[in-house]
Formats: sequence, C-alpha cells, structure tokens
Amino acid sequence: MGLAGSPSLTIAAQHIFDGADMRGPGSVRISQGRIESVTLGEAETPASIQLPADAILAPGFIDIQVNGGGGVLLNDQPTEAGIRRIVEAHREKGTTSCLPTLITDRIEVIERLAAVAKACLEIPGVLGFHLEGPALNRSRKGIHPEAEIRVPDRRDLAAIKSFGVLGRSVLTLAPECVPESMIDELIGAGLRIAAGHSDATAAEIGQAVDRGVLGVTHLFNAMSQLNAREPGLVGAALWDDRLFAGIICDGIHVDPTSLRVAFRCKGRDRLMLVSDAMPLAGTDDRQFMLHGRPITLHENRLTGPDGTLAGAHLTMIEAVRNAVALLEISLIDALIMASRTPAAFLGLESELGRIAPGYLAELVAFNRNFEIVGTWVGGVGSMGRQLHAED
Repeated sequence: MGLAGSPSLTIAAQHIFDGADMRGPGSVRISQGRIESVTLGEAETPASIQLPADAILAPGFIDIQVNGGGGVLLNDQPTEAGIRRIVEAHREKGTTSCLPTLITDRIEVIERLAAVAKACLEIPGVLGFHLEGPALNRSRKGIHPEAEIRVPDRRDLAAIKSFGVLGRSVLTLAPECVPESMIDELIGAGLRIAAGHSDATAAEIGQAVDRGVLGVTHLFNAMSQLNAREPGLVGAALWDDRLFAGIICDGIHVDPTSLRVAFRCKGRDRLMLVSDAMPLAGTDDRQFMLHGRPITLHENRLTGPDGTLAGAHLTMIEAVRNAVALLEISLIDALIMASRTPAAFLGLESELGRIAPGYLAELVAFNRNFEIVGTWVGGVGSMGRQLHAED
C-alpha cells in the first residue's frame, strides 16, 4: 500500500501524537509513502516542513461513514469524479482515509457504484465503501426511503458481495430482517457487517455477533433502545466488548450524557468517531435534495420536511473537538477514537492509526483551535503547503 515515487521528506513538530502518547519535539521521516523513522528531540538537520509551534502532528482521521461532501451526495454521483470531490472536501478537514457511504437506494445505483468502485480505490484516501442498507428495519428507517428498504434478492446480493473484495468495505443491515445464512454469505464474501437501523433484541444481536457481525452504525440513532426488560441494540452494543460502535458526536444526534455513558462502557478502543456527513459539508450551502425530498440545514441540524434528522453537518476535526468538550475526555482519547480504533475495526491496525516506522504516512496537523494546518496521504501533502523532496 505504499506509494512508490512519492516524495521523501521530514516533518518536524513540537507536538507529535504517535497513536498512543503525546510526544515531542521531534521529527517524522517519510519515504515511499510510509513512515521511515520517528526521531525525538530537536532535529540536527533542517526538516522539509517545520510545523507551527502550537501544531499537533497526529495519525490522519479515518471516517467509516461519509455520505457526501463538497456539494456531492454519493447516491446522486456514484462516479469517480463524485467520490474524488467527497474525499477532497473531507481531507481539508483532516480526514485522510474514508469509506464513501451509499445509503439505501435502487439496485441500479448500487450497481453503478460497484462498476467504478475498483477504479476509485486508486483515489488516495479511499479504503473501501460503506453500504448503509438496503436490508434495514422499516420501523427504524430514519431518513432512508422506505420504498427501497428490502431483503436483498440474488441481484442485490451479487452487487453487494462484489464490494467484499474492494478494499475494506462495510455493510450496515438489521440482523433481524435477513436470514442468518445471508449474514454468513456476506461475511464470507469479505464484507464487514455492522448492525444498524435495527429493532433487534439484545439476544438477536448476540446471535449476530456470534456469526461475525463486528460493528454498530451510529450508536443510539435508529435502533432499539436500552429498556428495563429488553436491552435492545443499544444495550447489546454497550455490553458486548466484541462490538465496535460508531457514534455521531455533534451534540445533536446524541445527548452529551449518553455520549459519556457510551465512552464509559465501550472505551476509546471500541468507540469510533464518525461524521455521517452529507453533501453540505465543506460548502456554504443550506439545502440539498435526498430522494426527492429537500434537506435543510438550520443551526447545524440537517432535517427533512417532517423534522427527521438526515445525516450530520459534521467533519472529523469537529467531531474530535466535540468529543473533548462533550465527553469530557482527553485529546489523546478523542484522537484514538478518530484514527486508531477505526483502523482496528477495518483490520488495518498494522497500517494506519499510528505514527511509527512502517506505517502508511497518513497524517494530519492541527492547532490548538482545531484548525487544520496540513494533511499528508501517502506522504503527499495538501492544504497549500509545498513539499520539497530531499532526495
């Protein structure tokens, strides 16, 4: 996965979060798209890039649920150009790797994405794809179009299964709405399965986890809740340490107290920050169309005509900032939830989520005001900073 021919360079910073601890001052040497070395202390030779004194260099953010950005909704533009625009918009906010996410739609739309998906893996930062639906529970549909929610037929399955060999792709489904044999088939095809938009009992979730379900999509939202005599998907997610859980940390989707409960139960190694971003992210626009319905942004809240939440107006750097403020946790914990933990969920913990020799040079630098200073993907920088090769 290294990028041959990418520039060799050294980034010097006063503060380096290496995926485990905050260190520095020091420098990170990059070669062939990977981290060659990390040296603590003042550099003996000038670095290619000297970050500002208040900047923190950290592993790049990994967003496993990004529906759109830069004015593009993946469902409307399941093309290489559309995906490239989404990735670029989120990279400006610190996301160096992501899973472009397709919400429930017609089979023709899934097939259109499948047709270009392999080529899109060549876009720097695309790790795979996330299909959210169509096998959801109508009682927990959220903003998903009810008419397109369905148990996959053989044509659906063929298209969905094709993503199993395309990077590290994820499928969100309601386990109670599909045969157990279908879960086995999808996992066997190489997909990571997450439970979401589900009204499952805790027992049904336990059985699904036994079969290999790994994750929970946007914890607390669009799922059976924790009650006295039925723990539901929320209770199962909080209790079962085998499950990773994504969470939307915008102060709108989940109350701060519930966020803190989730962190206390799951911890930084199982709870993942996600954006669930829609196309308005990275733009000044206030409205877009979703399956023929207007979605409006008001006070940072995206809603449909009936008031239903429709994704989030959120970026990963904002999620990190919010996690520190709303969960009352350390910046280290928030950064782990934005990088190392999603890397582990995707089975990429030996490639991403740390600043250490051999790891991919996917990096973000931001200041104390949570403003992005720079990003590097495969050692190639953006945000207007000219990188000079040393050799």
